[in-house]
Amino acid sequence: MTHLTLSDYDISAERGFLCRYDAPDVELHGKMAAVRNVAMALPKTLVTGRLRDLMLRDLPNNVEADDIADLTDEQARMAMVHYSFLIQAYVWGEADAPALLPRALAVPMHALAERLGQQPLLPYSGYVLDNWGLFDADRPIDLDNIFMIQPFLGGQDEAWFVLVHVAIEARAGKVLAAIPTILNAIATGDTDTVRVELEGMATHWAAINALFDRMPERCDPHTYFTRVRPYIHGWKDNPALPGGLIYEGVEAFGGKPQAFRGQTGSQSSIVPTMDALMQVGHADDPLKAYLDQLHIYRPPGHRKFIDDVRTQSSLRHFVEGAGDRDLTLAYNAIIQAVADFRSRHLQYAASYIQKQGKTSAGNDPDVGTGGTPFMKYLKKHRDETKARLIDA
Repeated sequence: MTHLTLSDYDISAERGFLCRYDAPDVELHGKMAAVRNVAMALPKTLVTGRLRDLMLRDLPNNVEADDIADLTDEQARMAMVHYSFLIQAYVWGEADAPALLPRALAVPMHALAERLGQQPLLPYSGYVLDNWGLFDADRPIDLDNIFMIQPFLGGQDEAWFVLVHVAIEARAGKVLAAIPTILNAIATGDTDTVRVELEGMATHWAAINALFDRMPERCDPHTYFTRVRPYIHGWKDNPALPGGLIYEGVEAFGGKPQAFRGQTGSQSSIVPTMDALMQVGHADDPLKAYLDQLHIYRPPGHRKFIDDVRTQSSLRHFVEGAGDRDLTLAYNAIIQAVADFRSRHLQYAASYIQKQGKTSAGNDPDVGTGGTPFMKYLKKHRDETKARLIDA
């Protein structure tokens, strides 16, 4: 068994899957500075009704793949944040979705996606993981000390929606940090260490669920549905763009329309990592197939971490074979915590999406931002998690 080192996967105990650099300190120069200025003006231009004309008027039209290659990794990720917001705003910022993404957006977006190993539209990493900063560097990553860098319309509801996710990702760092120790202890038959680590993990999961519970404090369901959600949809399985989107000037696509899934919290790597560690599986259904497809939308290092944990973990078998009641209870506490997280997700899907009306192109209350029906399958996956409880 290979020892897992978090930094090898671009993960840290302090920040989890969040960027390990301070994103507000990343400087962009020349063309990229101009791109940043256009992106940061979105709260002004989106409300005009002529966003596309204003955007293309000010956006550099000569950003090439070579310009992207010259960026540092931190600069490329920051550019990905800004370009991906611009693309989503261009597609969904006016009444009718366009059939073509202009070259000024398409070429640099494709080059960034190729460099970063992701897909050429807004990913969860661009929306959440790389899109935050600290007010006070010597204080924790918590809701009273973080801000959103790049918005669409801006405002409390949009920022709070993103920042709750940021705070959850940060708290999950301690959960992720326990995984290598657990896997090593399983390999050596160290029951006590596995139990202690799981018990500590349960404490962090209680904090994660408490953070998730705070979503309604400053993110109103109707405001979310009408002012936040419309901009994060993709163009796969979306009736507003049934043929997909042509990326002008991207030779690799040969002028053919492309269909990519929209940004969604399901692109977070936390719950898939837990499923991999706890050996939780899901029976085939449309949501499982969709979640499997989302794997390529995650940053490469995070994908590899999930895959390696899944390959190495025998935690459930270890617990069942140990015959230790305290170990079983510790395992069950994590299963229950993840099931509780999924239950809260199900409740939010109902209140923030399903109970809202259809108000704009592509913003269907019965379909997730990734492009699939979700309600009954969210419940099924929650129930499948709870079914993994072991009799103590």
